[in-house]
Amino acid sequence: MSKQMESVSELDLTPPGEVFPSPRDWRDQFIYFLLVDRFDNNQDNIPPYDPHSAPRGRDFEQSKSFQGGNLKGVTRRLDYIRNLGCTAIWLSPIFKNRQEKNDTYHGYGIQNFLEVDKRFGTLENLQELVKQAHARGMYLILDIILNHTGDNWAYPGDYPYYYWHDAPGPFDFGFWREVDPTRGFQSDDAAWPKELQDRECYKRRGQIWNWNDPDQAINGDFQSLKELDITKPNVLDTLIKVYKYWITITDIDGFRVDTVKHMESSATALFCNAVREYAKRIGKHNFFIFGEVVGDDLTLQRY
Repeated sequence: MSKQMESVSELDLTPPGEVFPSPRDWRDQFIYFLLVDRFDNNQDNIPPYDPHSAPRGRDFEQSKSFQGGNLKGVTRRLDYIRNLGCTAIWLSPIFKNRQEKNDTYHGYGIQNFLEVDKRFGTLENLQELVKQAHARGMYLILDIILNHTGDNWAYPGDYPYYYWHDAPGPFDFGFWREVDPTRGFQSDDAAWPKELQDRECYKRRGQIWNWNDPDQAINGDFQSLKELDITKPNVLDTLIKVYKYWITITDIDGFRVDTVKHMESSATALFCNAVREYAKRIGKHNFFIFGEVVGDDLTLQRY
């Protein structure tokens, strides 16, 4: 089992001895995207889906929770994906989300940036997936998040706060969420690494309610997820070290960056440059980074 890390100061970013080389041109690759929780649960005892015998009216609430897909399931389906003609796999986020929440099966509400969510498997499972993909000449891309953390803390009174232009500054910080307050503060509580437990790491402007307002889009919370202030050097440096670490320990080949439209472009560029420089230094000369931008043609032109 891997050691549980609490701070980026503990991370060993020593370049590994050998890495899987990057492709010369990513435009030659056929990328297969999959949502880990909904792909394969590494079990053979579930019959194929039959629309004629399947129960109708499946519980809608159940459909919003974890279904059991995991990294071992992805590994055992590598040949299937390869036989489709795909040469790269883009995985949905596999980082630890809040353990008491069962509706973040998508992986975008991170509680601990340094761990694999146990509902998806272990670090060793991820390393084995990358190793097996590389053995087949395939590349692995991780979906990562810089813009926000999960719902790891609350505003005062645990009320939903909404963005307001006339607010004099950040709203007050309420409290860190704990899975069970009676047991004392533990690793499932708050946010990790511990550098992100500084309340000043967060913009604290409340939820976005007008998605067409550029100011809200950059500074507001993405629903209940908590907006990080990546313009602050300590926050950006923490995230850079976190994701360098994942390259080091997994030999991953690329990152897809979530919610790029909601981040300051200068900070985003600094992050991408730092990561690509590190990857090149350890032997990945064409580490792939691409991002999510959703909007109209005018919005897309900026990128």
